[in-house]
Amino acid sequence: MTIILSICVAVVFAVSLYLMTGRELKSIAMGVFLLGHAANLSIIAMSRTPVRHEPQLLKGAPILTSSFDPAHPMNSIVDPLPQALILTAIVIGFAVMAFLLSLLVLTSRKAGTLNLEQLGTVATQDD
Repeated sequence: MTIILSICVAVVFAVSLYLMTGRELKSIAMGVFLLGHAANLSIIAMSRTPVRHEPQLLKGAPILTSSFDPAHPMNSIVDPLPQALILTAIVIGFAVMAFLLSLLVLTSRKAGTLNLEQLGTVATQDD
């Protein structure tokens, strides 16, 4: 499961880098959004998964399982901090995405284009 998640992180990270090297501002914004998602996925990949596949462990909560062993507490406890950090990062990412998209709409309305080369010529003509 960790290998599959690591491959997904690598693919999303590569696609975000490809999009950020584009000529359009909207593809650069999409690359930034995907880079945030790749960071979230990598944090989840590094943390232990709260989903247990053993049938005897499916009855408990994801933090403390029903078959808690006091002799080996770290085998059945999952750290909830990465999930809390991801939730916070998702909320902040949505706020940044809304702000960036509103800037893109305003730039498109004022300049008439989102191409970086054409925006450079529009900026020099305004001066």
